[in-house]
Amino acid sequence: MAESIQGRLLWYQLNTTNAEKGLEFYRGLIGWGLDIFQPEGSPPYRMITRGGMPIGGVMELPPEAAEAGAPPHWLVYIGADDVDATHDKAVAAGAKSHVPPSDIPEVGRFAVLADPWGAIFAIYAPGSQPPPEVPCVDGDFSWHEISADDLEKSWSFYQDLFGWEVRSEFDMGPEMGPYRMFARPGAERMVGGMYKRPAEMPVNAWGIYVQVPSVAASAEKAEKAGAKVVMPIMEVPGGDLIVCLTDPQDVYFALHQKNAGAGDCPAES
Repeated sequence: MAESIQGRLLWYQLNTTNAEKGLEFYRGLIGWGLDIFQPEGSPPYRMITRGGMPIGGVMELPPEAAEAGAPPHWLVYIGADDVDATHDKAVAAGAKSHVPPSDIPEVGRFAVLADPWGAIFAIYAPGSQPPPEVPCVDGDFSWHEISADDLEKSWSFYQDLFGWEVRSEFDMGPEMGPYRMFARPGAERMVGGMYKRPAEMPVNAWGIYVQVPSVAASAEKAEKAGAKVVMPIMEVPGGDLIVCLTDPQDVYFALHQKNAGAGDCPAES
């Protein structure tokens, strides 16, 4: 019997205004490899690899998405044992369907949605069982965040959809409130956090973190390549360091440096 993938973070896609430049920026910064996937009769798809294993892809922002006002962004693909059922459940709970359940030849089935507060995410069922989950290493997507206008309602939506469990919280002050960290049921490590959207953040959104050996060195390298630091280096509970940036195409992302004496992901203690 196949192991459930419901709620597992499986794939990451950079939707940007210039795929070649986006790929060049992140490969130079993170050190990712490149592989081209092209099913028969389909255009080539640029995949980023870490240690030879595909972990994500890069493509031009679809014209219809740009026309609808979607900015360039990293799209997170979340595992679904049944894409159609998960899609319908999300829509019934107030989500908006941007791409209905669809098949990718030789790959699997997916759908793209916006949660009831506008944060865009994808659900995905690969055609074969994904590799087992292992501790994060440099070059991995090591943490995931959701900003939300209403923390409790947003948490209820995702928890009901994916079964995530609250593992820990810490207080970010009277304006921000709690930062809620979650994991899949039975998983050893936390994989993400959720928090109230600050006023200066224009939209509710998903954010991704990539683990690097040094956030200071990587942030400096990113700025030299045209990125902008939007939140300077800071230490989070557990001793990890993070820095938040926008890439040269104005895509938001964050970098994470693991505290050698702490757990596998930011904010874990």
